[in-house]
Amino acid sequence: MKITMQDIRGVVGIIPTPATADAESWEATNTVELEQTEKMVRAVVDAGVDVVMTTGTFGECATLTWDELRTFTDAVVRAVGRSCPVFAGVTTLNTRDTIQRGRELMGLGADGLFVGRPMWLAMDDVAILRFYRDVASALPGVPLVVYDNPSAFKGKISRDLYLALAQIPEVVAAKHVGGPALATDMRAVGDRIRLLPLEIDWYKLAQEFPDQALACWSGSVACAPAPMVALAKAVTSRDWAAAKTISDKLNWAVQPMFPGGDLSKFMDYSIQLGHVRFREAGLFNPGPSRPPYLEAPADYVEGSRICGQRWSSLQREFAGA
Repeated sequence: MKITMQDIRGVVGIIPTPATADAESWEATNTVELEQTEKMVRAVVDAGVDVVMTTGTFGECATLTWDELRTFTDAVVRAVGRSCPVFAGVTTLNTRDTIQRGRELMGLGADGLFVGRPMWLAMDDVAILRFYRDVASALPGVPLVVYDNPSAFKGKISRDLYLALAQIPEVVAAKHVGGPALATDMRAVGDRIRLLPLEIDWYKLAQEFPDQALACWSGSVACAPAPMVALAKAVTSRDWAAAKTISDKLNWAVQPMFPGGDLSKFMDYSIQLGHVRFREAGLFNPGPSRPPYLEAPADYVEGSRICGQRWSSLQREFAGA
């Protein structure tokens, strides 16, 4: 069954790619740790996360070989079974590789694709629109989630571009990093694209747009899926008092991850710091990060350690409840 915008509800969880012990070496091959992948996926799905997405920036679209990406996607699809939709990440540095990967990963059983634009050069609105139109034309009927991350892709998707993307039938959702444009972009897309706020922004956006803000994305579901699912239940039932309480706890958990409160500093080391917080959270063993993204400043690492520990405490609290 084809996934539509209406199927994108609740928590869209973006997961990392567990690595073998030797993955930090450039000589390593086949660095996907399959046992830990299955353990991670089952923890996320069994907790009630509604959609799984793979290989975003920390996930790691930039460091996996093509063979590893194919191996990982196959493992995720098998572990999920038909429990929920799987959107496979296919971001590359050019249109043709993105299409080729998308075609093959759909053949492995993915339900849709998580597609960031090429990031070697900045792209203006005309280039971005053509890119997504080309992907949709090459893969007709394949559901696409657009990736709007100004730090990673050297620019924000504009309001006018969102309006144009909403005319592409294959585009069912967009991952949004938040900020002042979030509400403006939500008004622009209306009910034509499921705009996905970060989990810590979801409660406030859902209060303003209760019939549109029906889903969020989270890059922390592999740290603590239970509080995310609890938030989804509160937002869905419009229990705003409970949603605020949970949202406040999520904000507390993520705060140490952003050095000096600066998202851009975190983005410079998101892969390395992701491995730290997933390890500290303890649901699975993420292994080391892959080259060339291996080191990070000591204070950034410490903040991510604390972040992972906070997620662990919230997972215990909400899983117990």
